[in-house]
Amino acid sequence: MAKKGSGQNQAEENYLNESRRNFFKQSSLLTALAVTPPAFLKAAEEGLDEKAAGYFEKMPLAIQINGVNHDLSVEPRTTLLDLIREQLALPGTKKGCDHGQCGACTVHVNGNRVLSCLTLAVTAEGKKVTTIEGLADGEKLHPMQEAFIKYDGFQCGYCTPGQIMSGIACIREGHANSDDEIREYMSGNICRCGAYPNIVKAIADVKKGGQTL
Repeated sequence: MAKKGSGQNQAEENYLNESRRNFFKQSSLLTALAVTPPAFLKAAEEGLDEKAAGYFEKMPLAIQINGVNHDLSVEPRTTLLDLIREQLALPGTKKGCDHGQCGACTVHVNGNRVLSCLTLAVTAEGKKVTTIEGLADGEKLHPMQEAFIKYDGFQCGYCTPGQIMSGIACIREGHANSDDEIREYMSGNICRCGAYPNIVKAIADVKKGGQTL
């Protein structure tokens, strides 16, 4: 059976690459249209800019943050991360990559860890959110916070809030039974300073201590 020439192979590869690019472009466009309010689309069609269109229509949001109930008004495109940092002035939760790849924005929603940069605030309607500010009981630190200090689980400290929130969830989820398991289930949290060995020690120590988290 005759082999295809290199020119034909290259042409097929170019065609596949172009097809992929078109697919992703179309998918992104459809997603953007799906989450854009009709009023804004109409304004865009009429040639109005975002300011003249009055931005996005806001929606009511009832949410509990660190034990405090809030009745808010938010744009449907607002992420939970931006709501926490910008609207509620809780800067402990960090904005790292803003693409769900570094874990710096990790918070708990109804006890489960989530990436707040990828979570729309409106999806947390009626739910309980805990940020790093909600862990300590007054001056008494959470056991995981104490362990991070004890084992020096941070250097620059930027990723630390997300590491601590994920560390707590790692134990709650039953994934802290060995150092390797901790590394696996903490792999979504990036530490650019390389404090990983100490982070593992801190989580393992809290797991061994058996404190209620």
